[in-house]
Amino acid sequence: MTYQRRIGDLARTIEDAGAPWAAIDPAAAARMQVQNRFATGLDIARHTAAIMRADMAAYDADPAAYTQSLGAWHGFIAQQEIISVKKHFGSTQRRYIYLSGWMVAALRSEFGPLPDQSMHEKTSVPALIEEIYTFLKQADARELGGMFRALDAAREAGDEVEAKRIEHAIDAHETHVVPIIADIDAGFGNAEATYLLAKKMIEAGACALQIENQVSDEKQCGHQDGKVTVPHEDFLQKIRAIRYAFLELGVPEGIIVARTDSLGAGLTKQIAYSREPGDLGDQYNSFLDCDPADPSALTESQVLLVRDGKLAAPKRLPSNLYQFRAGTGEDRCVLDCITSLQHGADLLWIETEKPHIGQIGGMVRRIREVIPNAKLVYNNSPSFNWTLNFRQQVFDDWAQAGRDLSAYDRAGLMAEEFDGTELGREADERIRTFQADAAREAGIFHHLITLPTYHTAALSTDNLAKRYFGEEGMLGYVKQVQREEIRQGIACVKHQNMAGSDIGDDHKEYFAGEAALKAGGKDNTMNQFAAA
Repeated sequence: MTYQRRIGDLARTIEDAGAPWAAIDPAAAARMQVQNRFATGLDIARHTAAIMRADMAAYDADPAAYTQSLGAWHGFIAQQEIISVKKHFGSTQRRYIYLSGWMVAALRSEFGPLPDQSMHEKTSVPALIEEIYTFLKQADARELGGMFRALDAAREAGDEVEAKRIEHAIDAHETHVVPIIADIDAGFGNAEATYLLAKKMIEAGACALQIENQVSDEKQCGHQDGKVTVPHEDFLQKIRAIRYAFLELGVPEGIIVARTDSLGAGLTKQIAYSREPGDLGDQYNSFLDCDPADPSALTESQVLLVRDGKLAAPKRLPSNLYQFRAGTGEDRCVLDCITSLQHGADLLWIETEKPHIGQIGGMVRRIREVIPNAKLVYNNSPSFNWTLNFRQQVFDDWAQAGRDLSAYDRAGLMAEEFDGTELGREADERIRTFQADAAREAGIFHHLITLPTYHTAALSTDNLAKRYFGEEGMLGYVKQVQREEIRQGIACVKHQNMAGSDIGDDHKEYFAGEAALKAGGKDNTMNQFAAA
């Protein structure tokens, strides 16, 4: 509905209400409607699910159309990310937000900083989703508020051509509300617990939920040791639970991202139930590390399997966990992925120990032999030492090609002395093109960085503290922060405006008319940044 049509509809509604509503301005009410496009989180989930589905189809047609996101741990961080995207690229197309369970645990738990082990409050996840969308909707209101002010100025100047241009821009406004891929960890319990939490996350606005095949009460960060996986049927129950949650809430296009941690998980808590040879349970158990069992030397409480018609004893640890055979990680990942897609997942996530296109692509090719349109979400993780990994990849490729590498030390390639070398430049170019190359060659639809704003906050704060508390004093802030905000056109330099002061002034004027006590008058110090 256009802005002008909203005004007309509201004018009729106000007129029908009679004298008690006589002071209500239909244009002001229309502006408030336009500034608040999404009434509920479910409205957001439906809107953003449609965006992701369209993007997935576009990627299937052209792998160059991959998507990206950055992880955010606060609504303000997410807001500034998307404001920046619109500023630099003119559109939010194919840019999302990732909500990382790691950052929720580390930064948002009432227990204080926690490791990524599902110990934080499960309700903090939907709460953060809601917070992020509150900030993104505020970014819409702020941007549209500026357009309405420009519209009023054009009309006051008698410039109807400019007024019409601004009206068209208002009607064509692109929202800051973009898809969130939200981390539900291993579901925080059984399938019922997964379903209940999924509902809360969807109601908050999430259109895509990422769930992993680890044991809930043994869950570890994907880049730590000690990961324990569950049999496929246990995981599929949780995938089905999430789908039921999407369907119950009227979001049938909701996306399920099935994550496998099997590549780095050498343990399982359960021996899978098997009905017949070759079924999923039997396939899961086939990866167990077993010793031949001597019937004459059995011990109390020993667990036995029949393998190839013979008794076998799975290796059981003091932790009561069973271990998989070494070297089976990739095979288990491929089976996990195929099984997940065959039972309701939409996208895959393979957690790897390094960013290596050959490794990822090799698994994806095997998956696509069964599921031709299989697509991945991939964690471009800060847990990887990207510089060292890619320099070593270049070193190994050059060694295989027979090049002279006497100037390089493979183990010491992180050293700054290699930054300007041919090897260093080649590695940086591979890092730069990694996402496009992996989208093309390894089936990666969505690239995300889980924890970028955790690290940027630490780095920028360290630099500020070093300068401000050192010899630079106030210049450390002015030169490195405020002056750069002004020169780079960072909207947040006008922090009162960013926090909603001008929106509040507009509302005061709607509610009180000439009696409004507005904050944006001549004595507001934000006027010092009028030219910024």
